[in-house]
Amino acid sequence: MASCNLTLVRRLSTSPIARAMIKTPIQVYGIEGRYASALYSAASKSKSLDKVEKDLIEVQDLLKTDTMFRNFVLNPTLQKEAKRQAMEMVATKKKTADSTKNLLLLMAENGRLNKLDSVATSFRTLMAAHRGEVVCEVTTAKPLDAAGQKEVEATLKAFLKKGEVLKYSTKVDPAIVGGMVVTVGDKYVDMSIASRIKKYTEAISTAV
Repeated sequence: MASCNLTLVRRLSTSPIARAMIKTPIQVYGIEGRYASALYSAASKSKSLDKVEKDLIEVQDLLKTDTMFRNFVLNPTLQKEAKRQAMEMVATKKKTADSTKNLLLLMAENGRLNKLDSVATSFRTLMAAHRGEVVCEVTTAKPLDAAGQKEVEATLKAFLKKGEVLKYSTKVDPAIVGGMVVTVGDKYVDMSIASRIKKYTEAISTAV
């Protein structure tokens, strides 16, 4: 895993002498986490973290608002070279940082553009931690009322360290049935009823 991340750093870095990873403020996981961590390291070395974050926010906005661009990025049948050329055009038009451009080209070459939005989200999570912000998302089966939101926010703030700022958002997902799923930074707590039902079902299946 470490060697994979280091290879990504070298590919994303604008410096030919880049040899070591810069440690991220928190861990982010999965394929998107590896790309985001490598990008964070490369952008740190080129002192372009803020610019790269701005670039990726614009890319995410483009994915949301431009249907043609989104379909192009997600289309698995298109040749990698066609996608690479398109990403180069996007980077030039948007005047992105070199590290951002390198990311777009590398993901196109590796056939990973379907993870672009997730990589951008992971990178923004790293940047929030870099600024001392704790990104928290609370998922419930039904929308929380004002009193419920206030109570949850107060509970979460009690766990913050000195100097940390809570960035709190809520999401509704009926599939969890009840309870809540809480993501705080790189930590994940599943307190949903759906999760309990799954555990009970597995326990019963094992016992039978």
